[in-house]
Amino acid sequence: MVRILEHAGLEVEWESHLAGVLALERHGTPLPAELLDSIARNKVALKGPVTTPVGGGFASVNVGLRKALELFANLRPVWNIPSVPSRYQDVDLVIIRENTEDLYSGLEHEVVPGVVESLKIITAEASTRIARFAFAYARTHGRRHVTAVHKANIMKLGDGLFLTSVRQVAAAYPDIVFDDRIVDAACMHLVMNPTQFDILLLPNLYGDIVSDLCAGLVGGLGVVPAANLGTEIGVFEAVHGSAPDIAGQSLANPTALLLSGVLMLRHISECAMADRIVQALGDVLVEGTIRTRDLGGTASTIEFTDAICKRLDA
Repeated sequence: MVRILEHAGLEVEWESHLAGVLALERHGTPLPAELLDSIARNKVALKGPVTTPVGGGFASVNVGLRKALELFANLRPVWNIPSVPSRYQDVDLVIIRENTEDLYSGLEHEVVPGVVESLKIITAEASTRIARFAFAYARTHGRRHVTAVHKANIMKLGDGLFLTSVRQVAAAYPDIVFDDRIVDAACMHLVMNPTQFDILLLPNLYGDIVSDLCAGLVGGLGVVPAANLGTEIGVFEAVHGSAPDIAGQSLANPTALLLSGVLMLRHISECAMADRIVQALGDVLVEGTIRTRDLGGTASTIEFTDAICKRLDA
């Protein structure tokens, strides 16, 4: 990904920092202060996949980054990549997820042995902030429809507050169509006909689940980018796992991280460069002779990268 960005003409000086288990081994913490300081100073970062231990170990680096840097909006555009097999065509939607609270606040404790209580935190402040982001994004990017996804029929206070906050913001955007769906119904409608949706706006947990569901509609997490955005800072990442079983073998598909880099380019107003990279990636995939293993080919990461760079030179 770095090589492709630089080959496309990006003039940049990279600062590299460790996070997760490697940072824990070297610095005694999975999220070192020098990493946070670097991102806060530079305002833009590209993040590689970091594994989160299941059922124990250190807390999620992703959640920690979002909280520490106030990256309140998770943005995941989902669209069909040329020539990537998928069950649906003409999918073009955006998932906008509140990134800082809900059950991801991590407030849980054991009441008595065998009983754990987890607190779902929803505030009007965070709900209003993410709603304003979503409607402003819709207006700026020519989107016409925002759908809030919730479970307010059951969680009448928590999800009810989220929905009420979004409705209040929607009233200030009469040019944007607004509706809402209960989360289980929304999932059903997504797998029946995803083209009916434009922007989906969700609290944290539903957003995490639904964004991965939507990635599955267009070929999987290996072809979908993501951004975590705050008022001033943007962190761009692939959302798939770290795949330690193929580390160092040049087998990984760089597409998701590359497209996250494309989101970063657009964020820093390098839109022409972003368009060239997307075109080069599409040309390579449509040609079909050079694909990584997960896309049905035999090419290595390096060979796939070489092919994209060659297209950029064409």
